[in-house]
Amino acid sequence: MTSNRRLIQLWTLRGIIYVVLVACALLMLFPFIYMLFTSLKTSDDVYNVPPRLLPNKPLSAMYNGAEVPLYRATINGQEIDVVSTEEKVTGGRFTTMDQVDVDKPTGSASLLDLPLENNPNLKDTGRVETRTNSKGEAKEFPIYEVTYNGQTRDLVLAFTPKLNKFVDPKDPENVERQTYALLSEFAAPPEENPLNRAEKVEFQWKNYEAIFSLRNLDRSLLNTSFVTIGVVLGQIVTSIFGGYAFSRIPFKGRNTLFIAYLGSIMIPFAVLIVPMYRLMVVLGWQNRLVSLIVPWIFTAYGTFMMRQFFMTIPKEIEEAALLDGCSRFRILWRIFVPLSTPAIATQVIFTFLYAWNSFLWPFIIINLGNKQDYVLTLSLIELGNVYRTEPNLVMTGAAVTILPPMIIFILAQKYFIEGIATSGLKG
Repeated sequence: MTSNRRLIQLWTLRGIIYVVLVACALLMLFPFIYMLFTSLKTSDDVYNVPPRLLPNKPLSAMYNGAEVPLYRATINGQEIDVVSTEEKVTGGRFTTMDQVDVDKPTGSASLLDLPLENNPNLKDTGRVETRTNSKGEAKEFPIYEVTYNGQTRDLVLAFTPKLNKFVDPKDPENVERQTYALLSEFAAPPEENPLNRAEKVEFQWKNYEAIFSLRNLDRSLLNTSFVTIGVVLGQIVTSIFGGYAFSRIPFKGRNTLFIAYLGSIMIPFAVLIVPMYRLMVVLGWQNRLVSLIVPWIFTAYGTFMMRQFFMTIPKEIEEAALLDGCSRFRILWRIFVPLSTPAIATQVIFTFLYAWNSFLWPFIIINLGNKQDYVLTLSLIELGNVYRTEPNLVMTGAAVTILPPMIIFILAQKYFIEGIATSGLKG
């Protein structure tokens, strides 16, 4: 009995831990999830109040030979999609006295907006409610007996606006499927308005189609891929050769040179900007993609990581290969590289993220007028400036920028975790 109780306590504790971890994970992921859903919305849907996660598209219908917006109304307890006939009638906003804005009657909250003329559901009681506004003026508000949805109650007439007539587009002559509402600056707040736009959940995949035709983003994606692949391959090659030389090949001053090379990590990038820029100008690489690749194919961090990993490989394997007549290059290629897959995968991920998201150096070395050599970070900044009133397109551009690194990380996650767990354990 005691063991069962302990088992229940253990599983309960584990369940609580998992729930907390999942909640924290969702909290961390929510901005990314919201960005993805925003990229699949229309620009109007982004500004909806209150905000919604899923993308909704307004519905429309054909009426009198034209496509017009559909509104959703509740008539006799049933939700019906209606359209505006553009016919206006004199109506009244009926509400309770406590919801009347005496200073500005047109801002009074609405319980019902009903037509006044020939309406059997309205009966003037002849009574009025008098209130004094902030200016000391007396305002009179007539009281009507209103019948609606089978109930009769006394309501105050706040003011008399012009109401729009709405009908069922499939049966416009059916009086029971007609309603009246105020769609203007005096309309009720969304939570009180009896008519809201009829909508359905629909993902706007065309945003991704449109984003590649705007601001040359397809070319920027190609440039970013080319630059990233070049930097990743360059850093992997130089790090493997450098790491092997510093870990396995004895030569005079090796440790001193390695420490000096490793110390370059401490030099801030801001210090290197001017000399690097001058060097690119001298070489004629300014405003060219080669300037985004060659300066970054050497990395002290990658060399250090590969050196530390190579030092964990037993020397006996290398000595046996040397006795069999293998060259240094063959030993490196046939033995060290296959055994170093976790470390290489880890560096690929770090280098990929750095090269893909690089902004400052491309912004400095690529002229603003040279849009053919833009990378995604530059195009995204321009996209945010030009289409700041259409956040759905800006979020689509951000999603295009973020998704490839995320896919790379997910695919290489196994090697990444293994690399962190095994590399650099032996110095």
